Amino acid sequence: MPELTQCKETKRGRFALFFDGEFAFSLDEETFASSDLHTGDVLEDWEIEQLRTRSDTRKALDKALDYLALRDHAAGELYQKLCRKFDPHSAAAAVAKAEALGLLDDENFARRRAAELLAKRKSRREIDRDLAAKGIDRDLVYRVLEELFADEEGEDPELAAARALVQRQYASKLAAGKWQQVAAALARRGFPHSVIRAVLDEAGED
Repeated sequence: MPELTQCKETKRGRFALFFDGEFAFSLDEETFASSDLHTGDVLEDWEIEQLRTRSDTRKALDKALDYLALRDHAAGELYQKLCRKFDPHSAAAAVAKAEALGLLDDENFARRRAAELLAKRKSRREIDRDLAAKGIDRDLVYRVLEELFADEEGEDPELAAARALVQRQYASKLAAGKWQQVAAALARRGFPHSVIRAVLDEAGED
């Protein structure tokens, strides 16, 4: 069985483990302390692998905290990012820990993100795609969009977004008579036919 021949603290505050004279991996200070390791300890292969898994999970959590310090993330989005650098088990464990710490809230994230995108004149379909790409649950996406696009004051939020977009980006094309190009551009942005027709009718009246 492998013998722990050296434990060496690194410049980053981690502890490098050497088994039978060869470097294996490093542990964070907390994991190292809780493992009660000493030079000369003889470990089973499964014990070493368990330590390696704990090391990877802690690294994944540290990276998750780095991401969250920059901006809020949805749980699925955070998991996808972590999987680029860590195995799925470590990534999932890190996300679960972040959730336990109260650092993830998909519902609030989805509401905030959807409102920000609508303010940027995005269509409902574009917002739906964006939230889905970030790993938000489909039922939650549906509820958030139903709330956001509720016609409570007589104004269709999607129509208002399309109108603002036309005024800001496509007014010159309409003035040049390029109605079909504007309609195609709005369709590519995910606006439904009814909204496109309404906003172009308004522009024609003006």
